Amino acid sequence: MTTTAPRQESRATTPPLPPARGPLSAAVIASLRDSTAPLPDAGAVTAADPYGDDAQLALYLLYELHYQGFAGVAEDREWDVELLRLRGRLEDRFLARLRAEAPSRPSAADAIDALLIEPVADEDAGVSHWLQSAGGLRELREYAALRSLYHLKEADPHAWVLPRLYGRAKAAMVAVEFDEFGAGHAEDVHARLFADLMADLGLDTAYGRWLDAAPAEALATVNVMSLFGLHRSLRGALVGHFAAVEITSSPGSRRLARAMRRTGAGPAAERFYDEHVEADAVHEQVVRHEVIAPLLAAEPRLEADVVFGVEATGLLEDRLGAVLLDAWRAGRSALRTPLPEGGGRAR
Repeated sequence: MTTTAPRQESRATTPPLPPARGPLSAAVIASLRDSTAPLPDAGAVTAADPYGDDAQLALYLLYELHYQGFAGVAEDREWDVELLRLRGRLEDRFLARLRAEAPSRPSAADAIDALLIEPVADEDAGVSHWLQSAGGLRELREYAALRSLYHLKEADPHAWVLPRLYGRAKAAMVAVEFDEFGAGHAEDVHARLFADLMADLGLDTAYGRWLDAAPAEALATVNVMSLFGLHRSLRGALVGHFAAVEITSSPGSRRLARAMRRTGAGPAAERFYDEHVEADAVHEQVVRHEVIAPLLAAEPRLEADVVFGVEATGLLEDRLGAVLLDAWRAGRSALRTPLPEGGGRAR
């Protein structure tokens, strides 16, 4: 009988620091390499576009210190006071823009009901609709590379809310997270399933591998959940973010599973989205009735934050979707740096 060595986990190694995208991210990278390097002042942060590549990469780098870190960066830099001060300034700018632009609804129920309304099923409705009917392997590979920044840490940021909940809300949130983490089976952890999807598409599955390829709009969708997760005061927004992700996941995953089958992406690519069609349809009901309802019964003042979390998530996803579709419809890559040639199932 022959045995096969287990595939290396995507997070088994610490990623390298990426290239800078401007003065803010350059200063953060320099500081992470040398703690005596100066960091930007408040004026430099104010002058930067909070949605731009430079500010979003700087935030991503600072948040990543709480996840996997970077090769050659001391682990105790996670709590460096000067880095935290800079992160706070960047967060304030990001939050202010989100609060100014995210739509407002009267209640959490209204915000969630709006998520349940599916757009007209054509290529103009969104990224998953377009990929289902028109996208090829090139676009699916680009989409997977971008989404790896989220899916290879899937459910981790939401786990930060657990110590901040209690009673029914906490128990239900733990139940959903248990599913996300494979219900006790390492091979079924959703982040592992996404790495398997990437392997089917011929992509490097290393954690953080595609950071430099991702535009600012993709970084923002990851940064917002780190922002909500790391602040107890934003626990309602994190629950709103989680609700938005879970409620919209099932129909979107169904379309993406069809795209994977249509293009022959491979069985692991199909499995990831098939798994989310079933699991997230259940999670939608649990999050709505067993997490949000008891949370707001206990802390009704958090309702505006739950709404904000839902709407900010939608705002940033729409911004990313517009960038992807504009590029793909024009026959261009949506990435900052093109993927290596090839694709399809890794042999």
